[in-house]
Amino acid sequence: MHVLSAGTASDAEVPLDAELVGWADRIFCMEQRQRKIIRTGFPAEAGGKSIVNLGIPDRYRFMDPALVELLQHKLDPYLRR
Repeated sequence: MHVLSAGTASDAEVPLDAELVGWADRIFCMEQRQRKIIRTGFPAEAGGKSIVNLGIPDRYRFMDPALVELLQHKLDPYLRR
């Protein structure tokens, strides 16, 4: 399994682009607004791909321990083998 991270904000350290969207088998986002940005910004690349909204408010700082714990909890069902 390979995992990459990118942001939808204009000032993201690693901005989401068409290549990353095309590469992904499944995409996870924190909020519905981000899901919409991906679908409308990359319609061809996102196509029929699963874009999972985790329902986490995007208000946390990078690597905030509370965010890491929440992400682990929300992603666990998807990442189990």
